[in-house]
Amino acid sequence: MAGGARRMSDRIRQFTEFRQRMNTRILEHDNQVVRRFFALDTQCYKDGVLDVKTKEMLGLVASLVLRCDDCVSYHVAQCRQAGVSRDEMLEIFQVGLLVGGSIVIPHLRRAVDFLDQIEAMPAAGAAPAAPG
Repeated sequence: MAGGARRMSDRIRQFTEFRQRMNTRILEHDNQVVRRFFALDTQCYKDGVLDVKTKEMLGLVASLVLRCDDCVSYHVAQCRQAGVSRDEMLEIFQVGLLVGGSIVIPHLRRAVDFLDQIEAMPAAGAAPAAPG
């Protein structure tokens, strides 16, 4: 694996491992509010009247507008796993930018970078595990 590709896959791996490790750590505590919130997040993104793909696209727009880089990265990966194409992703980014304004631009840059990294991985579309 070339140096650039290794750095890219390392970033995705580090992001995923950190999320999983910290989610486990957080859920070790007997805090029903946190547990219920995590469960609510998991339930919200399941198929319903809206399919998973649509819900993940909505989550990505909301994350861009709220300027949460971890959430943006998570939803970029989840969108890819749900079958969102690059062209669809770029339109999602447009909606986030329009709704959120110019303050979204730095987050948009990181979102495109994260998407590029996911697409460069051998198993393109591999996504971090839930919850968001």
